[in-house]
Amino acid sequence: MDITFVRSKNLRRAANFTFDNMRVYYEQFAPEWDASKVYEVTAELENYDIIYKQEVVGVMRLQFDNDCCVLRDLQVISSAQNKGIGQVAIQEAKNLTLNADLSRLALRVLKISPAVSLYQRNGFVTQSEDERFFNMEAEVS
Repeated sequence: MDITFVRSKNLRRAANFTFDNMRVYYEQFAPEWDASKVYEVTAELENYDIIYKQEVVGVMRLQFDNDCCVLRDLQVISSAQNKGIGQVAIQEAKNLTLNADLSRLALRVLKISPAVSLYQRNGFVTQSEDERFFNMEAEVS
């Protein structure tokens, strides 16, 4: 599969991408958010463009803490979904976690997100939850 990950050079485009992809959730849960707010909270993360067939089809954001890597965001445009790109992105996140000498990859996902099943299929287990989110984690080795 022709999927590559390149450090994002245009963080505003990446923020717009996330906002557009998540618009339905922002409207429901965070109506005060816009693309500039997404940029503000993601600019300091490790941002990667997901490239499929030479086109940017997604963004992945990671945050490295002392004891684990946090998958802060994984977005794939709807026309590129269900092609295995999310699974490849998760594997890339796991590889980057290992490269940082860490053994845990964590994330937080909306309970209503269809991505929950993707994460479960890829070894993530719910560690805790609240009314809106699952906090999930996978061991990597």
